[in-house]
Amino acid sequence: MLLALLVSGLVVALVVIGLFVFGLRRRLIQRSGGTFDCSLRWGVAEAPDLSGKGWVYGVARYGGDRVEWFRVFSYSHRPRRLLERSSIEVVARRAPEGEEELALLSDAVVLGCLHEGTRLELAMSEDALTGFLAWLEAAPPGQRVNVA
Repeated sequence: MLLALLVSGLVVALVVIGLFVFGLRRRLIQRSGGTFDCSLRWGVAEAPDLSGKGWVYGVARYGGDRVEWFRVFSYSHRPRRLLERSSIEVVARRAPEGEEELALLSDAVVLGCLHEGTRLELAMSEDALTGFLAWLEAAPPGQRVNVA
């Protein structure tokens, strides 16, 4: 009986510590500012996949001429994807459809992009989208900007 209580207490403590570390990591990512909630689907086909599969919830952060994208449910302090401003081409913009509505945040807008030849989709709020498109268009003189 004592062993079962000890093991249960240990499991609860590990869960609490794990949740604390997730929260601390997100706080450290957001500390420098310029962050927004952004779901990502990498390597998608040209026709939109409305099944809702492949979306990964994350946090994106502006860092100079790139956007660093971090998975929310990860312990890594490094970004999972780096999107260079000069390599991003916006090709489509749409509202989530079908089962995508369940996989994404309620106010999300889906932005179809090409990044160095790879098709990807970003889903973010309308406010975050406005900031993202403004950031893309604010490229230094001489850089190519492709916003549809």
